[in-house]
Amino acid sequence: MESKKQLPLIIAAFFAIYVIWGSTYLLNKIAVAELPPFLLAGIRFVTAGLLIFLLAAFMGKSLKITKKQLGNSILAGFLFLSFGNGVVVWALKYVDSNFAALEISAQPLIILLMMWILQGKKIQPMSFVGVLLGIFGIYLLINQDIVIAQENAWLGIGLIFLAMLAWAYGSLFVQGADFPANYFVNTGYQMFTGGIMLGIISLAFGETWSNPLDWQPITHWAMVLLVLFGSIVAFTSFNFLLKHVSPEKVATNTYVNPIVAMILGAYFLNEPITTQSIIAACILLTGVFFINSRKKLHLLNRFRNSKS
Repeated sequence: MESKKQLPLIIAAFFAIYVIWGSTYLLNKIAVAELPPFLLAGIRFVTAGLLIFLLAAFMGKSLKITKKQLGNSILAGFLFLSFGNGVVVWALKYVDSNFAALEISAQPLIILLMMWILQGKKIQPMSFVGVLLGIFGIYLLINQDIVIAQENAWLGIGLIFLAMLAWAYGSLFVQGADFPANYFVNTGYQMFTGGIMLGIISLAFGETWSNPLDWQPITHWAMVLLVLFGSIVAFTSFNFLLKHVSPEKVATNTYVNPIVAMILGAYFLNEPITTQSIIAACILLTGVFFINSRKKLHLLNRFRNSKS
């Protein structure tokens, strides 16, 4: 009975991590046309972090945090947001939003390889096939005249790759790190500290700060949507799904986000979708499926063995 009551919320949460997260590439691409990338990301996450603190306090959640937890939150905020997200927004000045989304869809591949290199985790046969498909898919995606002909395209490609490395290392770091027990509060600290660091990086790079009242209306709308939906709603939905749905189902956003980004980028920004990009996307996402399905297949094999 409880699962049936939760079904509408589950459907809404999947919509959030599928469509909203997929749309953030478009929204960042729109906003970065007027705002410097690190300033843009910094404003987004500081604002989202403060709003999360207000909501947490309103719900009676404790905002207490130990020095160790704060240090871990600062490091996670840097890896995920200050560097990970900030650098991706920077890269959007040089590459299309749909291309960025497709390249980032290879994130599970990077995490798997980093686990192998840093932790000595053995790559299973299914995952190894996924790695090979992922590498081939990335090659097809990048090796297009329409991509590399853009000014500073290789800089954008390299920046996204560095951001993926930061996200991958951050994903491994948070597994054993101490954070506030409440995920909502934990996310608030990561966003707020990550946003503060983005502001410092913006000043260090000499970015021009502007009065928000002078921004174009479309930039205002993009920022509001990024803060309220891209940061707060989507992350909260992600946390909700992890508590009510199996992790491999939640991970399907890896397949859907690039497709949403491609459609929105083509419709609103007239970004081209080439046949080679579609083929590369199919190969790349198939590889990601093989990597993500490893745990599922392992559990299935355990179930079969228990029955035999």
